Amino acid sequence: MRFRPCIDIHNGAVKQIVGGSLRDESDQAVENFTAGQDADYFAHLYRKDGLRGGHVILLNPPSSEFYARTRQQAMKALSAYPGGLQVGGGITAENAGEYVEAGASHVIVTSYVFRDGVIRWDRMERLRKAVGKNRVVIDVSCRKKDDGYYIVTDRWQNFTNIRLNEAVLQEIAGYCDEFLVHGVDVEGRASGIEEGLVEILAAWHEIPVTYAGGIGSLKDLNHFCEISGGQIDFTIGSALDLFGGKIPYQTIKNYQ
Repeated sequence: MRFRPCIDIHNGAVKQIVGGSLRDESDQAVENFTAGQDADYFAHLYRKDGLRGGHVILLNPPSSEFYARTRQQAMKALSAYPGGLQVGGGITAENAGEYVEAGASHVIVTSYVFRDGVIRWDRMERLRKAVGKNRVVIDVSCRKKDDGYYIVTDRWQNFTNIRLNEAVLQEIAGYCDEFLVHGVDVEGRASGIEEGLVEILAAWHEIPVTYAGGIGSLKDLNHFCEISGGQIDFTIGSALDLFGGKIPYQTIKNYQ
C-alpha cells in the first residue's frame, strides 16, 4: 500500500476541488484550496522524498481560455520529475506521446475511451499502440447508482452504462498498466471512504490500483487499510496539510 501524491491544476493554478463540482462552463469548481506555489514546486518535493507514480491532472478542457496556462503548469511538473509522475486530463491517442516525451511515466485516460455510455475498444487499442500498454492508466472513477458503482466521465458529470466489477476490470486490464479510481461522491469531502467501492477493488488486484476519495484523517486511512487488506495504493488531496488539510504530509510520505 503506497501513497501516490497528486498535483491537480485548474485555471492555471494548483488546486484541490470538491469532486463532481467541476463545470466546463465558465471554468467553475467548488474550491477547497489554491496553492501559492507552481506545480513544479510539488514535483520537486515528491522527487526529493522518493514518491513515484503521482498524478498530475489538468482540470480544464482544451476549449478553456485557461487551458494553455494549465498545460504549462503540467509540463513544468513533468520536467521537474521526469519519469516520476503520471498525467491526465484530455489525453487521447493523438496527444499521449507528447506527454510521454515531456517526462510522464504514464498517461491517465477516461473520457476518450468511455464515450456514449460504453467502452470504446477501438480507442483502447489505438491508445495501446500509441504509447504501449505499460504507459497507460485507465481512470475508472465511479459514482453510486441503484445497487452498484458506475463509471462516470466528462468531469464526472455523466454516467456510463458500465457497472464496475471484477469482470470489467479484468477485460480493461488488457489495455493498461494501472487503474486510478476516484470515489466521486466522497472526493474532496474528507468525509470517509467509499467502502463498497474499496471492497470491489480489493477483491481484484492483478495490476496496481490507486484509490482516491474521502480519506480525511489517519483514522480513515487505517480503516482504508483494513478494508483493502493493504492491496491498494491511495492518494490524499484536500485533507493533506500541503493543501490546507490536517493530515501531516511528513507522516504520509512514509507509505512507499
